[in-house]
Amino acid sequence: MQDKAIALHDVDLSLGRGAARVHILKGISLDIPKGEAVGLVGPSGSGKSTLLMTMAGLERPDSGKVIVDGTDLSGLDEDALARFRGRRIGIVFQSFHLVPTMTALENVALPLELAGEDEAFERAEAELQAVGLGSRLHHYPAQLSGGEQQRVAIARAIVPNPAILVADEPTGNLDENTGGSIIDLLFALKRDRGATLVLVTHDLNLARLCDRMVRLRSGQLEADAASIVA
Repeated sequence: MQDKAIALHDVDLSLGRGAARVHILKGISLDIPKGEAVGLVGPSGSGKSTLLMTMAGLERPDSGKVIVDGTDLSGLDEDALARFRGRRIGIVFQSFHLVPTMTALENVALPLELAGEDEAFERAEAELQAVGLGSRLHHYPAQLSGGEQQRVAIARAIVPNPAILVADEPTGNLDENTGGSIIDLLFALKRDRGATLVLVTHDLNLARLCDRMVRLRSGQLEADAASIVA
């Protein structure tokens, strides 16, 4: 288990209530080794984002086990799960999720402040420098371009130095050139820090940059194959 960043065992998950309840994930078993980059692909509605959120502990399965960095998430209450996620998992969303009334620096420092970490602002500034935004520390999200906002979101995700980085369509709201620079940044961070990267994307060319593609269809694994790396 020590060489696995993420291990899913027969995971089932349904969302909604009553007649509106939908079976999203159906018997998912998947191992992701430490340091691997995995692209999750599949048709719209196949369960990609739900699977990613389950890996990140943002959705709890109805049955099965989710083991992340050696910890069984089912054994954690909500507070413990939030603390674990804050330390070990960095999450990047398509729509940035920045706090509009906070500067870039304050947004990045926020998870460290919530965790009671020392030198939150110094570490936040270092991460913003690392993603190329050293001159934008005191700008608010509305004063930043989409690509800059996503860089702030990435800096916020990596500031705790997580072992695992998950990204849900991180280029979905960006133009092609800006999206390409964001992907380059994510893979550079994965390489330089030895993190595990799990990426949801509809772009097969992007998924092929990963060590492996995992395909979902109707909530089930369709294939689990190594991508071809030129």
